[in-house]
Amino acid sequence: MDRALFLAMSGAKQDMQGMRVHANNLANVSTTGFRADLQQTRSMQVFGEGVPSRVFTMAERTGNDFAQGSVISTGRDLDIAIQGDGWLAVQDAGGKEGYSRAGHLNVDQMGMLQNSNGQLVLGRNDSPIFIPLPVNKIEISQDGTVSVIPKGAPSDVMVIVDRIKLVKPENRSLFKDTDGLFKVIGNRDPLDADASVSLAKGMLEGSNVNAVAEMTSMIDLQRHFEMQVKLMKTAEEMDKSSSSLMRIS
Repeated sequence: MDRALFLAMSGAKQDMQGMRVHANNLANVSTTGFRADLQQTRSMQVFGEGVPSRVFTMAERTGNDFAQGSVISTGRDLDIAIQGDGWLAVQDAGGKEGYSRAGHLNVDQMGMLQNSNGQLVLGRNDSPIFIPLPVNKIEISQDGTVSVIPKGAPSDVMVIVDRIKLVKPENRSLFKDTDGLFKVIGNRDPLDADASVSLAKGMLEGSNVNAVAEMTSMIDLQRHFEMQVKLMKTAEEMDKSSSSLMRIS
């Protein structure tokens, strides 16, 4: 009975972890620039003392769906969407460089350009972009150049402040960190800017999560979890029956 119980227990545990992945995707169905997490399960042998005669189910996050999300027009000057492949370079909480597709930008009271998560947007020399306040207007061009019209200056006087750092690494070289930012696997050095990445002004890229597919996957995992629980109950009943037979004999 122990083999059946162990298989059912490990399967139920991994089903719960899989549901967490899909639930997180559903929770971010409206998050700007979000990339859905992928999940799969596989069987693994249990190694230890003696012969490896047991297997268990292991759920793993295989990566992310890098398909582009739907792009909507907002008409807002500080809303930008990356056209095609590419990433915005931002600074994480530890001061390191990370990459994001979230283009809903703002300027804080100190004049620092940041995204909707409060992460500072990086420019030339891998340093945060500072906007010299006060300004009448901020414009971001297709190549990421940030220009402003200082307060009190004529409307045709544009001053270049900085240029947003845009990078284009191979998607297979990226992983999603715990803060939601993407980083290069095994690379601690900042990437070089890529001039081929272009922006669309007044646009935002939405999440690439397919809500219907995620709901279907959650329902399938829930039914599989219920099946594993029934198997555990069956194993318990069979164990009780065996014990009864032993007492009778």
